[in-house]
Amino acid sequence: KIAVNAKTSLASLKRENPQLEPTLAIIQVYFLPLVILSIFLRQVGIRVIHICLPEGSSKDEIVSEILRLNEDPNVQGLALDLPESLYSSKVLSAVKPEKDVDGLSSVNLGRLVHGDVYDCPVPPTACAVMELLENLGGKTVLLVGTSGAVGAALQSMLQREGAVIISCPWKAPQLQNELRHADVVVFGSMKPGDIPVSWIKPGTTIISCSHDLLSEKCNYGQQNNPAAENTVGSLAIAMRMQNMVKTMERWIQSRQHRKWNLHCLKLQPLSPVPSDIEISRAQSPKAVDVLAKEIGLLTDEIEIYGQTKAKVRLSLLERLKDQPDGKYVLVAGITPTPLGEGKSTVTVGLVQALTAHLNINSFACLRQPSQGPTFGVKGGAAGGGYAQVIPMEEFNLHLTGDIHAITAANNLLAAAIDARILHENTQSDKSLYNRLVPVINGMRGFSAIQLARLRRLGINKTDPETLTEEEISKFVRLDIDPSTITWQRVVDTNDRFLRKITVGQANTEKGFVRQAQFDIAVASEIMAILALTTSLQDMKERLGKMVVANDKKGEPVTAEDLGVTGALAVLMKDAIKPTLMQTLEGTPVFVHAGPFANIAHGNSSVLADKIALKLVGEKGFVVTEAGFGADIGMEKFFNIKCRASGLVPSVVVLVATVRALKMHGGGPNVTAGAPLKKEYTEENLQLVADGCCNLQKQIQITQLFGVPVVVALNIFKTDSPAEVDLVCKIAKQSGAFDAVPCNHWSDGGRGAVKLAQAVERAANQKNSFKYLYSLELPIVEKIRIIAQKVYGAQDIELSPVAQSQVDRYTRQGFGNLPICMAKTHLSLSHQPERKGVPTDFILPISDVRASIGAGFIYPLVGTMSTMPGLPTRPCFYDIDLDPITEQVKGLF
Repeated sequence: KIAVNAKTSLASLKRENPQLEPTLAIIQVYFLPLVILSIFLRQVGIRVIHICLPEGSSKDEIVSEILRLNEDPNVQGLALDLPESLYSSKVLSAVKPEKDVDGLSSVNLGRLVHGDVYDCPVPPTACAVMELLENLGGKTVLLVGTSGAVGAALQSMLQREGAVIISCPWKAPQLQNELRHADVVVFGSMKPGDIPVSWIKPGTTIISCSHDLLSEKCNYGQQNNPAAENTVGSLAIAMRMQNMVKTMERWIQSRQHRKWNLHCLKLQPLSPVPSDIEISRAQSPKAVDVLAKEIGLLTDEIEIYGQTKAKVRLSLLERLKDQPDGKYVLVAGITPTPLGEGKSTVTVGLVQALTAHLNINSFACLRQPSQGPTFGVKGGAAGGGYAQVIPMEEFNLHLTGDIHAITAANNLLAAAIDARILHENTQSDKSLYNRLVPVINGMRGFSAIQLARLRRLGINKTDPETLTEEEISKFVRLDIDPSTITWQRVVDTNDRFLRKITVGQANTEKGFVRQAQFDIAVASEIMAILALTTSLQDMKERLGKMVVANDKKGEPVTAEDLGVTGALAVLMKDAIKPTLMQTLEGTPVFVHAGPFANIAHGNSSVLADKIALKLVGEKGFVVTEAGFGADIGMEKFFNIKCRASGLVPSVVVLVATVRALKMHGGGPNVTAGAPLKKEYTEENLQLVADGCCNLQKQIQITQLFGVPVVVALNIFKTDSPAEVDLVCKIAKQSGAFDAVPCNHWSDGGRGAVKLAQAVERAANQKNSFKYLYSLELPIVEKIRIIAQKVYGAQDIELSPVAQSQVDRYTRQGFGNLPICMAKTHLSLSHQPERKGVPTDFILPISDVRASIGAGFIYPLVGTMSTMPGLPTRPCFYDIDLDPITEQVKGLF
């Protein structure tokens, strides 16, 4: 009956969870056929992994195997079939309580002894004994040789039934006397043959059991009790199967979305506000595994890097695929000053307010900062003041190595391009073929990526010996035109002297010299792919589609043609996982990807957003940030990122500052590193009012997409109350759902509570999100729509080079891709010095390029540099390391 019930329950679980494959791992240290167990398993529907360790294996070796199975996400249950001498506390404690089907681990046994019978598995032997006994109240039960975990479990359960328990070792002198007075005798292992039947009083219930349940090699019932004869072992095995089913139920429940149990960290803001790094160091972050557990991540879904950051595995998306998404909030901004207006700070302050102060699940999704700005002009990018990600030095330096992985992958592809050109120019078709498809161990075969290239060429052959000379030539020659190479090497440092270089000058390159350049690593198309991909398979396909040049016939040459796709995917396999960190108030943050906001789309990853939206739950919020102003980052977020993800935004938070509005109103230039002029530090309502035209325009841009907008006015200590009130009034009059002053920089989440409440209200408004243009429109028309509707241009003007590229991409079949404009962020126009809302200008398109793997066409507006340079006094003058404490100094 127990086995039938277990089978029925498991069948029901499988119907509700079609992908479910219940798996029980069994560890033995000797080989014994699991015949009876196998019968039960087949009946119930459980898969078994049988690990048989060599006889004589030590406890440490057993523990090592247990720990391995603990971390195997495909194993839900773990059972031990060991000699008595190996059932030590060390071995039993190693079993994860949630995988312990025998209830013998210290945690589960402790729960049982304390009466938590329903919260833990009960040892099957003890369960079977109790199943065979009834009406125990007042009876004397003698436990003979029942020591260890099973003995403790039996005693606890018998006592709860009102029995009087006496425990006696096998060879104790008083054994005969105790046997004469017992109503029930439970033998803990096989009863020695020298115990006379006369020692046991008539009518005594006798049960014999052994720990060797899996094989039933020593289990039998006593002849004095025919009802129990030869049933204990089978019954105990059935109980184990029942435990396994309950373990599966708990396992399924643990993988379902559940309410967060988040412990937020307290803030004690100081005035004046200390430096960012001092604030960061004054807070003690939670261990990242604790944070992960609080927000519902499973142990097998995180890979820990140190104490405060961890990678999150993409398997979570499959686990929570039926969980409704939370609300999706984008933080954008007005056209900024060169100092930035605090979008990252607003993003962090907003999630601190939502989670730590309003008790609403929320996640911040931020880009990983580039080393270039960190050591160049901008400095750190972890937010600021009492609204930042911690530890801020880890956030800003290396993190989990994603940018290094991108650099490695990018430069491997660059090396492959030049190497292929050299080898094709110096070898015959036959030599190339023999080297590309060599004989190894007497066998010759195509690799998988070579077979794929053959199919693309229309050659449906798999035997290298059968290709004709013409087919061999088509296969081995990419015929790359060096003048069309668009793939550059990258480095994550601002280095102006790499903007133009010459490669191939060594004698070994045989005169194949060409001009090239370095870009900054975050401008690599691989970074854009990382930010837009939706899975490992999708990333691999995108990497293969990257166009690196044209051949001499004008056809595109891809990474797949070069045979490097698999290698690129290997280098990127860990970078695809978002990195989990936390804010100053202990709320969760994903840091992932950091595409260049001028050249690429300037948004953090689709995967981080998707995972966060599942974790926060239906009533939660995911707040992500777009680079630069709404005319750049937000437009690309909607038209590119939302198309890639299929996600629909709920609210836009538009960040503004009085400082930037004064600049747009005609104030003097703002220069990084130079003191602000008095216009910015003294009240000037006229400058503010004049500059609000830029805020109004950015609100109008947001409204083009049908999404409610909340203006967040990032307050500086020099802002007067009248200036703040004026901005909020004009913002609301211009169509903003609300406009809220924010003090999160000085007060943490408490200073952004009103913003959080406004965002929550706006998210409940009717949303009529729409894209700005149809992908079916011609490339030029899509560019024109962005220029006129977003920037306010009269029209566009394509250079002959740009028009030629448009024609080529259209002919090559890339005309239906979205547009990613490469434009200055310092003005709505192409001229950085034109502030406010420029009008009557023609937008010049100097060139048009394509990131086919990432999936967009990017027109260059004027001249755009993909390699920043260092200023006269870079940030690195202030960055230092204390050799005693190893603390980083100078990162803000």
